[in-house]
Order: sequence, then structure tokens, then C-alpha cells
Amino acid sequence: MLPASLYFPVYLLIVTFLTFYATQMYNQRILSDLNRTKTSKQIYALLVCTFIIFFIGMRPVSGKYFLDMANYNTNYEVLFGERFWFDREAENFFFDNWFAWMASEKVDITYVFLIFAAIYFSLMFVACRKLFPKDTFLAFMVYLAAFSTFSYGTNGMKAGMAASTFLVALAYYDKLWISIPLALFTMGQHHSMALVIASYFLVLVVKNPKYYFGGWVVCVIMAALHISFFQFLFAGFADERGSEYLLGGLHSGFRLDFIIYSAVPVAIGYLMIFEYGLLKSRTYNIILNLYLTTNSFWMLCMYSNFTNRIAYLSWFLYPIVLLYPFVNIIWHNHQIRYLKYAVYGHLAFTLFMMLIYY
Repeated sequence: MLPASLYFPVYLLIVTFLTFYATQMYNQRILSDLNRTKTSKQIYALLVCTFIIFFIGMRPVSGKYFLDMANYNTNYEVLFGERFWFDREAENFFFDNWFAWMASEKVDITYVFLIFAAIYFSLMFVACRKLFPKDTFLAFMVYLAAFSTFSYGTNGMKAGMAASTFLVALAYYDKLWISIPLALFTMGQHHSMALVIASYFLVLVVKNPKYYFGGWVVCVIMAALHISFFQFLFAGFADERGSEYLLGGLHSGFRLDFIIYSAVPVAIGYLMIFEYGLLKSRTYNIILNLYLTTNSFWMLCMYSNFTNRIAYLSWFLYPIVLLYPFVNIIWHNHQIRYLKYAVYGHLAFTLFMMLIYY
């Protein structure tokens, strides 16, 4: 087993190498030719997923390097061997009761974290396979290279598992009898998903992207002007934990770095829809509108002390909304070149933020 201090550097090294490898498959080839390697790319993605599950899931318990992991471990020790009783008032209805049940059954904590990793990464793989059937390997690597992926696989694990579950719900938006129950289930995994679920219902009904782009721009302006009215308003409707997130610290600064990061798929989306006429893509329309809605909410609450956790409610969609137009829709003769710019830029941002900025 690696020392805890080496897990993140090794993870970045593996992801960087495999991202370059996945992208090189597109050298001097047109996208329609890639159908021939559809099955092999799904197998590559599955193999990487399996390896990452065991790599992350079997990591040592460390509060220094994995933060909340130590809190999960402490809470588990308190519940370990205790008689299980179903708590109908649990904050995270499904997760909290499931966690307590595993502790009552004396499941070793190592296997608990392995199960967490399995849920987080395997559902991520399922969503990538459904949304990118011809490009599953690249899509999965782009997701692993995202700014928040490692953190929510080792630190905010409840939120990470809920987000991956929602990705599957989103991937099956055309089968609402699957999508809606899965989406609602995520709120029992982590209470913060209520915002994402509400946004999802909105974008299923209101489809015109002009409204969402306009709303996003307005929210950027309000964030720049430090208007915190909505932060207090949302706190009034939230539960105790939600209010703590929103009002726990109103002195956080204007996050220009986060806005620039968030704006990249917005700018690409604007070009895709209004310059290249991709409004006909229902899937992309839903994903982009959902991202714009949840990211707008974050900007209204930017000055919260837990701004990164609120931002994750849109950022977990980031790899999907970034990659989708480059591989699923033919729109330009130089698409492969721009695909590489997007993938490498996405990876470079993560490496810069993690190795230099922080």
C-alpha cells in the first residue's frame, strides 16, 4: 500500500498518461471512423475504472491527506457493532441508514471505503458509456482529470456518490421512469442534491437555452457586485446544514479563478448553439442548461465559506458538458484539433491548480 502522501501525485501521473494515450487515438482520423474501436474503448475504460476503484478504495485512512475520511472513520467506530435502528429523520436518509447498518454488521472500514469508491467510479463509468458510447475511454479519462474528481472520491464521498448516481439519471433522461426515481434517490444520498434535482425538473420543462445563458450572465454580474441577498434568501429555505454552508462565512472573496474555470463550457456552449446551430441536440441542450442553472446558483452564493462545495453541484457536470459537443456532434472540419485543445486544456487546468496554485 502506498503512503497516503503519494496517492494524489500517483493519481495525477496515471490520469495524465492515460489522457494523452486516449487522445492520441484521434490522430489523423475522422470521428466517424472511430466506430470500429467502440468496444475496445469501452473495455479500456472498464479496466481503468476497475483499477481506480481498488487504488482509491484501498487507500489508508488519513485525515491529513483525505480530510473527511478521518471523520467517516471516527463516526464508523462509534457505530461499529451497535444495534441498528432505522432513522426516519436522518439528514441523508439512505446513506446515513446504510452507513449505520454496515457498522452494525461489523463490516471492516476498509471494505466500506472500497464500496464507496466502487459506487463513485462505476456509476461514473456507466454514465460515460451511455452518453459517449463511441468515446467511452476518452470521456472517462476526461472525467478522472476533472478538478474535483479525486477530491470527491476521497473527501466529500457522500456528495461524490450522489453526483455519480445523478449522472446516470441524467444519461437516461429519455427514459423518465428510470431517470426520475434515480434522481430523487440522490437526495437521500446527500441532501444538497435537492438543488440539482429542482434544476433538472426545470430544464426538462423550460428548454430554450437563451433564458439560461441570460440568467448566468446576470448572476456573474451580481457576484461581481457582491450582492448577497440571494445567499440569505436561500439560507432561509435551507435546512440547518444548508444554512451553515451558506452563512458559515460571508467573508470569502470573489473567486475569479472559479468563474474563469466555470465559464469555459459556457463559452463553448454559446458557440455550439448560436454559431454552429446545435440546438437540435436534445441531450446537449439538457446537459448545458442544467450546468448553467446550477452554476448560476453557485455564483449567487459565491461568498459562502463553503463555496467549493456549492460549486461542485455544477462542476460534477463539467467534464460531460465540456466534452459532449466535440465527440458526439460533427460540426467542423477541424473538430479533432479543437477536441485536443479542450482535453489538454482541461487537464492542464487541474495540474496547474493542484500542483502550482494550491
